[in-house]
Amino acid sequence: MHTKENSCCCSFEDCKQTTEWLLSHTWMRPKIAVVCGSGLGLLADNVTNQQAFRYEDIPNFPISTVPGHEGRLVFGHVNDKACVFMQGRVHLYEGYSLCKVTFPVRVFKLMGVETIIVTNASGGLCEDFKVGDIMVIKDHINLPGFAGQHPLCGPNDERFGIRFPCMSDAYSKVLRKMAMAVSHDLGYSNFMREGVYCMVSGPNFETIAEARMLHVLGSDSVGMSTVPEVTVAKHCGLRVLGLSLITNKVSLDYSREEKVHHEEVLGIGVMRAEMLRKLLQNFIGRYDQLDTNNMEALNSH
Repeated sequence: MHTKENSCCCSFEDCKQTTEWLLSHTWMRPKIAVVCGSGLGLLADNVTNQQAFRYEDIPNFPISTVPGHEGRLVFGHVNDKACVFMQGRVHLYEGYSLCKVTFPVRVFKLMGVETIIVTNASGGLCEDFKVGDIMVIKDHINLPGFAGQHPLCGPNDERFGIRFPCMSDAYSKVLRKMAMAVSHDLGYSNFMREGVYCMVSGPNFETIAEARMLHVLGSDSVGMSTVPEVTVAKHCGLRVLGLSLITNKVSLDYSREEKVHHEEVLGIGVMRAEMLRKLLQNFIGRYDQLDTNNMEALNSH
């Protein structure tokens, strides 16, 4: 028997209350949600018909505490399509439960969102990656999940999804293909990559031994976010596109003296934010061209 102590800290009723509050404060009904990673809040700055809410003003909403995460929920139009942007996310290392970290995703589901675009800043493990590259995430490794830190632990609420969701197709093949096509049309092909993202809990950057292990496991980049949101999005039946900005090269060599700093991560985010914004703007502009039936058929393979 489940007790209050081991049940989910964010109930369906909490999600519903937050959803109803938001729907009563904005006339927009977005189908696309965008999560802005470290230093990438600029992605939401140019939306039209903007309505913004501070996280602390939204009932039950978690509050960002990390530099580079503004902590605003921004509604607006991108190419005449209603979208909602999270200017900043919350993380496991801030002390939040993974239920709370992923709370916004469940709210988006109840609001009617169909597709979520998650962005992050990550360290490059693949030797071919360069600082400033944009990686389309094709798969992930959930290291905290291996240790039991998983957003779907605890009682399952069938109103969101099934008990045992399949994660082999978490990142939509069709959305990935379209993102690469858009980047080609924009002339971004020379710094667009596709690869596997690995989540670690943080908040420290990885040791050289840890980085070597992740590289051997098949990780192309490493960061401290994204995977919980993607897992819950898949559980809720949302389509997912993941974009990872490579902000630093992770050292695999004991002879190298470079050290990673959060300020460096934010700086690279600012440098590439405009190009990433154009990529998202054009991607969203083409969203209606997708045939839903074909998309779902492809995503099931």
